[in-house]
Amino acid sequence: MCLGGACPARSALGCNDVVMADIAARAQQLLHLHHTGTTLVLPTVWDAWSARTVVAAGFPALTVGSHPLADSRGQADNEDMTLDDALDGIRRVTGAVDVPVSADVESGYDTAPSELVERVLEAGAVGINVEDSVHSERRMRSAEEHADYIGALRAAADEAGVALVINARTDAFLGKYEQFDDPLSEAIRRLRLCEAAGARCLYPVKAPDADAVATLLAELSAPINVIAHPVDGSAAGSLADLRAMGVHRISFGPLLQMALAAPLGDLVSPWA
Repeated sequence: MCLGGACPARSALGCNDVVMADIAARAQQLLHLHHTGTTLVLPTVWDAWSARTVVAAGFPALTVGSHPLADSRGQADNEDMTLDDALDGIRRVTGAVDVPVSADVESGYDTAPSELVERVLEAGAVGINVEDSVHSERRMRSAEEHADYIGALRAAADEAGVALVINARTDAFLGKYEQFDDPLSEAIRRLRLCEAAGARCLYPVKAPDADAVATLLAELSAPINVIAHPVDGSAAGSLADLRAMGVHRISFGPLLQMALAAPLGDLVSPWA
């Protein structure tokens, strides 16, 4: 796994021991941040500037979102980017900051787990979001299929000797490709399987309210990720509310980038 060069997956891990030791250490650091007893806020960034800005504000880690990254490239979310496109953006972020970075890789870009893990680590990310909506095929993976993919990613990361923080996402609440009579129960079922398969964090995106989040926290053992707006908070409440509930991790998705649009317009409009 040589930065800047092509190496076969497992044998490559010895080709640059210093780089791999740093990747492994950052992964352990990110994993530890999920288990400190306090809520981890991972601002979602999209380029070197936004990454440096949030690190300068004092955050110990961050995540790269596929939606804001795609917007910054003039592309669309939901797999309009290729894996190469995404990794190019991820690499620019990891090269700009000295903190652990997790990256959204959508449903995996139709990439074999071993290759995906190799290439993500080569790009410098030590965590990944993986969702169960396969946008290129306009379908939702079955619970078992998604858990199998998560398990294969876990196995590949373990073989690489890196505690990659896999954040398994379910879109059970979204209802885009499949609707469920009881989305909460379906989300719990899917995320339990992902946790058993080796996910280190669980992401029930768009959980609708505080009661749903409280149920997820009670029913699942691994840390839970909640999406929030940096000004308006989340569907489950404010940062203080989420902390009081025991939410482990918060990310912003595309909402940080979106929140900057109006102030930016206000700043420059007098010059138009």
